[in-house]
Amino acid sequence: MNNNIDQVVIVGGGTAGWLTAAKLAKNLNSAADNAVQVTLIESPDIPTIGVGEGTWPTMRKTLAELEIDESEFMRFCFASFKQATKFVNWKETPTSNKQNHYYHLFSGIVSAEEFNLSPYWSMSDKSQTYADFISPQAAICQQGLAPKSMTNRAYEGLVNYAYHLDAGMFADFLKELSCRKFGVKYISANVTKVNVNEQGDIQAVETDKAGIIPGDFFVDCSGFKCLLLGETYGIKFKSIKDTLFTDNAIAMQVPYLSEQQDINSATISTAQTAGWTWDIGLSNRRGTGYVYCSDFISHEEAEATLRAYVGPQAEQLSARRIKMNCGYREKFWHRNCVAIGLSAAFVEPLEASAIFLIEASANMLCEQFPRHRSLLPIVEKKFNESFTYRWEKTIDFIKLHYFLSNRSEDFWLANKVLSSVPERLQEQVRNWQYHPVSQYDFTHVYEPFLQDSYQYVLHGMGFSQQLAYNTSSFSQQAMADSINQKNQKITQQLLAQLPTNRALMTQLVDHNFQAI
Repeated sequence: MNNNIDQVVIVGGGTAGWLTAAKLAKNLNSAADNAVQVTLIESPDIPTIGVGEGTWPTMRKTLAELEIDESEFMRFCFASFKQATKFVNWKETPTSNKQNHYYHLFSGIVSAEEFNLSPYWSMSDKSQTYADFISPQAAICQQGLAPKSMTNRAYEGLVNYAYHLDAGMFADFLKELSCRKFGVKYISANVTKVNVNEQGDIQAVETDKAGIIPGDFFVDCSGFKCLLLGETYGIKFKSIKDTLFTDNAIAMQVPYLSEQQDINSATISTAQTAGWTWDIGLSNRRGTGYVYCSDFISHEEAEATLRAYVGPQAEQLSARRIKMNCGYREKFWHRNCVAIGLSAAFVEPLEASAIFLIEASANMLCEQFPRHRSLLPIVEKKFNESFTYRWEKTIDFIKLHYFLSNRSEDFWLANKVLSSVPERLQEQVRNWQYHPVSQYDFTHVYEPFLQDSYQYVLHGMGFSQQLAYNTSSFSQQAMADSINQKNQKITQQLLAQLPTNRALMTQLVDHNFQAI
């Protein structure tokens, strides 16, 4: 028996399937003779869900490593620049004339590990928001500006950035790239049966149009169906409904009213009575939706809420409801099969973590790929430990947003009941009442959200930190003042220098995207 792993079969397309295929085929040099071959089987009958259209700055590195032209990607995927998430009315229920918001940014003037400005802001008069205190990016987002200009090189910006994109078009873009450039074999068919050998490994899948497709290693990107890991191997799905309550989403695509309409520089997340709405500006339209818990609002009321948010334009638009089942598999890798994407886990899209965790899964698979079967148990253990940790910490971070809110509706009050809050998160919050968030709170190499992210949320939500008793420990006030002054100067320079998101996208289209 040949114990080498020479044939990889990916079941399912979408962002998870095609991003994994592209990364794996490039990393394994699948276009070459005698290399590991990558085959992707995609059902012609299952559309891409495409709920999450926001990415993290890691996507720039991913695209660059795949040798993708940034301009071509943006044009094909109707992408725009994203610099933050703006959380509207999360802190407390708004009154008729007073709303609240804060930004979770992608970059500060210095990283928290380099110099932690958080305690100095906490002890200041707080005349500036925390985001404005440490970064020019909130002001840039507030004015709808881009993170770069036409003179900046591809994947380089004056501030950190990611993308908003059309997930369906992104999958199509990666499909063409993977097959043309990286040697991925594409099969359009439905998998009808999974064949397992006597040792317990998957040895082939049977399809309705392409016959039997053998393989040495299988990647399950079959979405919520989880055909391989779930249905074939019986790996159970662990629901997190007792922690994150949202279970449905209503989605709506909203055309721009004119070609000159502003494109938001941030994802807009607005708290509602039983969840939150998203508003994502692509280059050609807005993607909007309402993530909610059906225990606290009916589907009809949820759709009415979204339509009211969109305004009169919504009268002419259709909406679709998506059932969400938040949770993760007890294992992500079993024997010669690994699940990536929705087949592995789904956590509501509040912090746009879905595509990032697809990237992370594909990266680890590439770097730890077991070319010999004897290595499978070793890599399986490492992968499962890594992604159990990553998904659990992602759940903690999203729960933090709800737990800190002072909104008064039943849904929000239920989120503050301690029995719904993971104990590890409760411990962190108790510690942060009397101690600044520290890099030592995040010592694991696989942390999905680092110190800076927690500080944006804690300070943005008005979390009270009692540091006066320990003022003497924060003795670098002069340094903090100097950094803040530098930040204010850079902010003014960038506000005067940067074009709007819309203006830059128009320039790029007019110049056939050659300058980006």
